[in-house]
Amino acid sequence: MPICYLAIGSNLGDRRKNIKLAIKKLNRLKGTRVLKASRIMQSKPLGGPPQKDFLNGALKIETKLSALRLLKAVKQIESELGRRKTIKNGPRTIDLDILLYGYGIINRRELKVPHPRMFERKFVMKPLLEVI
Repeated sequence: MPICYLAIGSNLGDRRKNIKLAIKKLNRLKGTRVLKASRIMQSKPLGGPPQKDFLNGALKIETKLSALRLLKAVKQIESELGRRKTIKNGPRTIDLDILLYGYGIINRRELKVPHPRMFERKFVMKPLLEVI
C-alpha cells in the first residue's frame, strides 16, 4: 500500500474537534489507516478575507485507494464536516490536502502531487517533517 502524506487544518468552530473528527473519518475509509499525526500548530491565514487563525498539522497514512479516489474521499470528509467553498481562501471547518502520494508525481487538473505550494508554507512543511 502506498504511504501518503496529508495536510490538515481548521479555522472555524471547534478547530481541534474538527481535526480529530477528520482523522477518525480517514481511519474509517476502506483500506486506509492513519499511521502518524504531527503536533498541531497555529498559523495565520494566507490570503482571503480577515479570519481566525488556523490550526494545522500533517498526517502519514497508508491506503489502498488510488490517488483520485483518495482525493474524492477527502473532499467527501470535508463536506461531511461542514466545509463550504464560498470565498476563495476563506475560513473552513476542515481542509485536507494530499501532499505526497507514494513516490508518484501526478499532474492532473484536479490533483497535483507533490502539492504545488507545500514548499512555500511553513505551516505545511514543519508538521510534514514531523511525520516523515
